[in-house]
Amino acid sequence: MHKVAGSPPPSADSPLARIGRIANVIAGSGAANEALGRLTPEVLDKLNEQRLFRLLLPKAYGGDEVDLVIWFRAMEALAKLDGSTAWCVGQINGCAATASALDPAVSRKIWGEPRAALSWGPPIRSRAEETDGGHRLTGEWMMSSGSRHATWIGLMAPVFGRSGVALELPEGTTTRIFLVPAGAIEWIENWDVLGLRATNSGGFKVNNLFVPDGFSVNREHLRDVRLPGPLYKFPLNGYFSIGFSAVALGIARAMLDACVALTMQKTPRLAKTALRDSHLVQFQIGKAEARLRSARTYVETTARQVYDAVALSSKLELSQRIDTRMATTFAIHEAKAVADTAWEIAGANAIFASAAFERRLRDISTLLQQAQGRQSHLQDAGAFLLGHEANLAFA
Repeated sequence: MHKVAGSPPPSADSPLARIGRIANVIAGSGAANEALGRLTPEVLDKLNEQRLFRLLLPKAYGGDEVDLVIWFRAMEALAKLDGSTAWCVGQINGCAATASALDPAVSRKIWGEPRAALSWGPPIRSRAEETDGGHRLTGEWMMSSGSRHATWIGLMAPVFGRSGVALELPEGTTTRIFLVPAGAIEWIENWDVLGLRATNSGGFKVNNLFVPDGFSVNREHLRDVRLPGPLYKFPLNGYFSIGFSAVALGIARAMLDACVALTMQKTPRLAKTALRDSHLVQFQIGKAEARLRSARTYVETTARQVYDAVALSSKLELSQRIDTRMATTFAIHEAKAVADTAWEIAGANAIFASAAFERRLRDISTLLQQAQGRQSHLQDAGAFLLGHEANLAFA
């Protein structure tokens, strides 16, 4: 494992140490996860046992409330072992951060059980209608990663008053998320995809489901945060972008390490030299290693600088949101370039499902199709640097 120079070893109860205790189980379960179409019960048990769904949950509700650098390192470590596992942990933790903006009694009800987990995804169609004591929800949703391992589900929906007229949300807010027990929704098994198959980010629906007052939160939750601490000064995209860039970097690191190991023992068919003696391969490995280390350091350094500044000032600046978005999007695409290099060098060895490359390439390719991987985020960053108004939709 490549470590940052000068970084202290993880303490016995740190997320990295806890991941290390279950690393063999996670690393050995990738194929079984895919075959099942979700994380295996053993993997799920281990994640809960090590409290890895509670990294961003407030300490007030039994969480770890880690800083963003620890969050980044934990997600990267999981992704080196299995992409789908890391992705599920990333989604469920990002959702858990909204506990900071809910009434404490509601947060304790949702996260009071040790295996509690919340997941959500965007709507295909949805509607929330005001009624006595709450709202009634009808709709269908999709792309809810880890939802089959969640105990609560979030339903994004526009809100309509009793007269049937759509109600305006607070300025800067795009949608309201209504929180319901997972047993109250009907699953739709439609997750048939290229990669990240075991995230089972499939659909679900409800019809006229009552949700009591208090069990909802604005997706742009910062105006409603009730808890102190720098972690809860960040928007949800701050957690997701750092976490999911770490997934990309972790997958790329695993592929590059496997590629280097392969070059030590492979001589391609009809070739006169071993892979490790090829000047082209030597150049490719050197360039890939430089790209991966640079991208990784860029994200971690940005996360540390921004988090420390927010801890000192208790305020997150627009420029810091853009800095985070720029670093994480750049890193995701650098990671994909490194993964492509490892795939190319591995040759025919890469195409076998039993090897270290095929599933990981599918996973990182799928990751790039998710909203966090859009190259347009870099255009948004460039526009801000040139004096245009900040686009904060994904920052």
